[in-house]
Amino acid sequence: MATIKDIAEKVGVSIATVSRVLNYDETLSVTDDTKKKIFEVAEELSYKKKAAKKTPSSKIAIIHWYTEKEELEDIYYMSIRYGIEQRSQQLNIQFVNYFYDELAELKNENLQGIIAVGKFSSSQVSALAEIHENIVFVDNNPDEDVYDSIIIDFEKATKKVINYLLDKDHKSIGFIGGRETYRDKSAEIQDLRETTFRSYMKEQNLYDEKNIYIGTFAVNSGYKLMKQAIKELGDKLPSAFFAGNDLIAIGCLRALHEENIPVPERVNIVGLNDISVSKYIFPSLTTLKVHTELMGETAVDTLMERVLGRRIAKKVFIATELIKRKSSF
Repeated sequence: MATIKDIAEKVGVSIATVSRVLNYDETLSVTDDTKKKIFEVAEELSYKKKAAKKTPSSKIAIIHWYTEKEELEDIYYMSIRYGIEQRSQQLNIQFVNYFYDELAELKNENLQGIIAVGKFSSSQVSALAEIHENIVFVDNNPDEDVYDSIIIDFEKATKKVINYLLDKDHKSIGFIGGRETYRDKSAEIQDLRETTFRSYMKEQNLYDEKNIYIGTFAVNSGYKLMKQAIKELGDKLPSAFFAGNDLIAIGCLRALHEENIPVPERVNIVGLNDISVSKYIFPSLTTLKVHTELMGETAVDTLMERVLGRRIAKKVFIATELIKRKSSF
């Protein structure tokens, strides 16, 4: 008997695409020619579609490394979760939400897979693997040979921001970033934005340790660190700063405003994420957009491929997009 996998291999598309076409998923963006070919191959192979179920045929768990309170303060992960939930509803998949300190309760769920959102230590990854073999990590890649992951290439993203500023003739560029630790306090997490900034600026012969300030990924941290930079650097304050995320950038803008330092005339600010308020603050924030909802949607599709039989691990990079606004020339 022919399977969806057989059709996918013959047409040259993913198993998830075949499944969605055969189930008449109107949200799927593929060409009419591809849809036609899938139906033709299905008929050629005498594929028999199983009777559709009225109730959700799948149940997945969404595991968050943030608490509910923290998620409200940093909508980056909330937006990823929203994408997961929206896509699950489109595919008639039931989902349950758990937080990092509730992993033991997962054993009572009858799951087809897990989507883990955030950064998990090796011991937490092992605990998840004991619960289910089908796991997709979002914003983290613990072992690319074993687990599926949906991530942003922060090395490429950081270089994109630096190149943008270099093209604007900035020679003195600062970085204000943050660092995180795993929830079990097992280790500090390496931030690719910071490490790439250091290495790439050295390649450009423009590196200056005094222009780097590290705190947390929060508004108040960006505010305090920019105040510190203004005090310590004085007239040598860089003409541009790359902030590790938009929350840091918003804090930086407030500090500069209070010190009567004009943006972008004296200091340019570029953030990362493009959270919803970035276009409404003054001046509106130039930022590198991360398509967080798409990350969540892609995680669901990737997990369903695992459920349908794929066994080889997949790492998916979601592209970023530079959004130019008023905080930079």
